[in-house]
Parts: sequence; C-alpha cells; structure tokens
Amino acid sequence: MCALCGVFGVAEHWSDGSAQASTGAERQHRVAVANRCLAAYGLSLSDWAGRYILTTRTGASKIIDNFGALWPEAERLTGRVCDPLDRDSINALDVRAAVR
Repeated sequence: MCALCGVFGVAEHWSDGSAQASTGAERQHRVAVANRCLAAYGLSLSDWAGRYILTTRTGASKIIDNFGALWPEAERLTGRVCDPLDRDSINALDVRAAVR
C-alpha cells in the first residue's frame, strides 16, 4: 500500500471486520490474543489511533496498519521466522494458559 492511502485509511483488511461491527473492545481483544502469541518472540502489540504498534523488548517499534502486516513485520523486527502456527509456539501458548 502506498503511504498516502495509509494516511487516509483507504486500505481495509479482512481481519478488521466491517467498520460498523468493529468496536474498541473487539480491537483490544484482538491485541490481547496477538500479544499471547507475540510474547514467545519478545514482541508486544498495542492499539494506537486505529493502527497498531509492534514493539520489541529493546524498544524498537514499527507502526502497522492491520493484522495482515503483523507477522511479516514481526519477522523483520526479530530477524527470525515468526510462525504462530508452529508446534513450539502452540505448545508455549498451552503452557501459559495452564499456568493461569
């Protein structure tokens, strides 16, 4: 997407749902679920002005427009493959859920 379209919010991603149905609570829930996955890679996600900020433990960050850009940007920031469907990632989520 060109930067100008991003500024005007032209691009919509299927993961954002319809504009009418998407609420702040839904976005916060998506961020919370994503953070459970991202923690295994030393990353965190926050919602900011209708966009997202992906941050490393060292403070490096990148603004992303939608969840479609999340994993490619996670890989760029960490310098490694980030696969939320990898067996080790899923097992780590299971262990964290069991501790709660």
